[in-house]
Amino acid sequence: MKKQMIPLSLFAGLVIFLAIGLTLDPKEVPSPLIGKPAAKFSLERLYSETAFSPSELKGQPWILNIWASWCVSCRQEHKLLVNFSKQNSTTIVGLNYKDTPEEAKAWLKELGNPYQITVQDPKGRAGIDWGVYGVPETFIMDANGIIRHKFTGPLTKDRVKNQLLPLLKQLENERTAVQG
Repeated sequence: MKKQMIPLSLFAGLVIFLAIGLTLDPKEVPSPLIGKPAAKFSLERLYSETAFSPSELKGQPWILNIWASWCVSCRQEHKLLVNFSKQNSTTIVGLNYKDTPEEAKAWLKELGNPYQITVQDPKGRAGIDWGVYGVPETFIMDANGIIRHKFTGPLTKDRVKNQLLPLLKQLENERTAVQG
């Protein structure tokens, strides 16, 4: 009788794990980088031959949006980013991931450019340092260059309204309190 219960017990355990997994949000993948300094890089800008490094933005909260012209989900979130950049003063850095400069420039010309700074990562090496496993991904940095949040997948109006804007307000308040 005990041997007959083993398959039933294994099946019940599998059902429990599946049920728990179905309740999780696949867009909320925890990142081990949260609370750690932003990965250092020096990448060439898309529209000039000068390099950009995250240390240039120390002292202010900022956003890193990792995107590519070949990415369907990036196209989905792009209009939202363009509108966001028109309505908010937070610096958005666009990291063009595993793409060509020609394709990236054509894409931004067609859809609009929400980025104050756009850098190129044609081989994806900087993306590896940031723990990128798909695009789009968006990181929020505080004024000290610490990663405070990561959005996996495209930003949505709901995510911007309920997560991004409150976090940016909090970060700006923290920055102002330290300066004041």
